[in-house]
Amino acid sequence: MELEIYNAFVKAGVPEADAKAAVESINKEIDKRYSLHSVQLATKSDLAEMKTELIKAIAESQRWNIATIFAAVGLFAAITKMWN
Repeated sequence: MELEIYNAFVKAGVPEADAKAAVESINKEIDKRYSLHSVQLATKSDLAEMKTELIKAIAESQRWNIATIFAAVGLFAAITKMWN
């Protein structure tokens, strides 16, 4: 990208030194923005850790749902048996 921007400046009639300075300035601004937002970006290891935690949470939720279903069926059977 740097070379394309530099070439575009030179083709537009900007002196080479000024074109190079402009490209360096653009790169500094991009780096500055990246550093500001880098704490918000997730790495592959962050995503892998999050995936592991999500899988654990889903498994735990499924266990509770199944236990609740069995408890509800047992309670229903007990109530039904009491009324017969």
